[in-house]
Amino acid sequence: MTGFGERGGASRVGARWSLIVPVKHLGLAKTRLARAAGDHREDLALAIACDTVAAARSCTAVGAVFAVTDDPRARAALSGLGAVVVGGEPGGGLNPALEHGARAALGRLPGFGVCALSADLPALRPAELARVLTAASAHGRSFLPDSPGVGTTLLAATPGQRLDPAFEGASRARHLAAGARELVLPGVESVRRDVDTPEDLTAAMALGVGPRTRELLGRVPVCARSAP
Repeated sequence: MTGFGERGGASRVGARWSLIVPVKHLGLAKTRLARAAGDHREDLALAIACDTVAAARSCTAVGAVFAVTDDPRARAALSGLGAVVVGGEPGGGLNPALEHGARAALGRLPGFGVCALSADLPALRPAELARVLTAASAHGRSFLPDSPGVGTTLLAATPGQRLDPAFEGASRARHLAAGARELVLPGVESVRRDVDTPEDLTAAMALGVGPRTRELLGRVPVCARSAP
């Protein structure tokens, strides 16, 4: 594990959440974006993850962001943004990685709630994330569905509650079945708009993506033109 992730080594005053952001090895990330990004798919995946982490770090409710990754490029870039980089992924997919990150977060900030956040939210707005986390504070375990209403972009557990993630695929139904409260909030589309396909990328661009994703799309316009 590297870094601590907060300015001056202390958590932000008033913050109550540790965010866990899982980032795949870039060679395996965002394969469905290949028809939009071509040879720049890995660069696009990293830009999206960096914009997500940078926005999360700017959220006043967030004490630290723990990026779970063993990818060397991602480790360097996310650490440079102030994330705590957690390596040594246990294998077995996304959910074990999130639990691994949650254990690291609780070891560093034991009094904070723990929140799993998708790494593919390039339009993420800190103020919208703060509204979601404020709502999550009223429940033991809660989640935010993705824009299509099938998956999950955020799963939160207040102090003393297990995170118990069930991401991937139709995770909204699994989180509901496990007793997590679904958060229904207006005006938080940037927290719900994850990107897996060129169509998702187009929708995120309409919201306004972060600077790294925007710069890459400007350098490689095929990314934008290929997304219908």
